[in-house]
Amino acid sequence: MDRFYLLAPALILAAAMLAAFIVYCGLYAIGRPPPMAGVKHNQLLGPFMAGYLVWMIGPIERVLIGRVSPNLITAVSLVMCGITGLAAGLGQLAAAVWLYTVAGILDVLDGRLARLGGKQTAAGALFDSVSDRWGELFVFAGFAWYLHDSLWLLAVFGAFGASMMVSYTRARAEGLGIELSGGMMQRAERIVLVTGGTFGAVLYGSVEATGPIIGITMLICAATSTATAINRWIHAFRELAKREAEPLLVEEPAALPLPPVVASLSKTDLRKVRPVEQH
Repeated sequence: MDRFYLLAPALILAAAMLAAFIVYCGLYAIGRPPPMAGVKHNQLLGPFMAGYLVWMIGPIERVLIGRVSPNLITAVSLVMCGITGLAAGLGQLAAAVWLYTVAGILDVLDGRLARLGGKQTAAGALFDSVSDRWGELFVFAGFAWYLHDSLWLLAVFGAFGASMMVSYTRARAEGLGIELSGGMMQRAERIVLVTGGTFGAVLYGSVEATGPIIGITMLICAATSTATAINRWIHAFRELAKREAEPLLVEEPAALPLPPVVASLSKTDLRKVRPVEQH
C-alpha cells in the first residue's frame, strides 16, 4: 500500500496519458486528426506518437505561450532532473519516475514555446542544449549512487558515456556543417526508457530485483545509445569525405583589359603590326 501511494502521481499521469491516447486514436480513426503545427519527430517514436504528445500538451502551450519564457521552462526542467537524481540516489525510485517524466515533458515544451512564440535565439538554444546535458548527468549520477555497491554500476557509466557521445557527435558534426538528427536512442527515447525501467522496478517491489531491473535498463540504454552515436559518426564521416573528394572548380583568371591604343585597332590593323625584333 505504501508503494501505491508513492506511485500515485505516476499512476495518475499514466492514466491521463492513456485516456488521451485513446481519444487521439479515435480522432484518427474517424478521419478527423487534430490540427497541429511544428511537430518534430524522431525515428523511433515516429510522427504519430510525436503528434500525440504535442496534442496532449497543447492546452498547456496555449496557456503559457507569450506569458512564460522558454528559458524558464528549461531551467525548471533542469532543476527537476537534479531532484530526480537526488531521489534516485536516495532510493526514492517512485518519486524519481514522476519527476523525470515531468522533466521530460518540460523539455519538449520549452522548444515548442520558443518556436511558436517566435523566441528562438542562439542563446536560448545554447542554454537548452547545455541544460539537457547537465540534466542527464544529474539523473545518471543518482542512479550510479543507487547502484554503487553492484556491478550494474558499470551499466550506468556505459549509459551515461554513450548518451554524451550521441550529443557530442551531433554537435561536432553540426560545427562542421553536417546536420545530424537521426538515431533510435535520442534524449526523448532515453527519458522514456529510464522512466519505464524504473517504473517497472518499483512495480515489481522486490529489493533483490530492483537493482537488476534498473541495471538491465541502463545496459539497454548504453547499447542503443552507442549504436546511435556510431551511426551518426559514420554518417558524418562519409558526408565530410564525400565533400572533400569533390573536385574543386578552378575559375579561369579574367582577361586583362587592353590598352586604349590597342583596343582601338581593328583586327586588320593588328595583323599589320610587326613584332618587335629582339637582339
